[in-house]
Amino acid sequence: MSDMRPMHDDLKATLDARRELGPDYEAALVESFVARLDATIAARVQEELRLRGVAPAKPKSSGAAMIPIALGSMGIGIPLTAIAAGNAGLVGLIIAWVSIVIINMAAAGAIMRRD
Repeated sequence: MSDMRPMHDDLKATLDARRELGPDYEAALVESFVARLDATIAARVQEELRLRGVAPAKPKSSGAAMIPIALGSMGIGIPLTAIAAGNAGLVGLIIAWVSIVIINMAAAGAIMRRD
């Protein structure tokens, strides 16, 4: 039970601060306490995993895989906009950009399924 003492003291300090500061600061105090509680729980989980010999999971980085696709879409989209608008007007422009959006959505879906 001594393991819980720091969080107990932290909660008591938060409640004391709330009494002193009033309800205007309640949201900030709660957010602060929750952040500290979350950090404490995460540290305990990491320690337990370390004791059991379990390697921490690598964070998924599907966002990083989308960067080249997004940049490529912009690089192709700019001249394609000029060509489509110049040759087919508004209809060509809409078709070109809808196609780019569909291709990006399909690529994002494939990357998310892969991760």
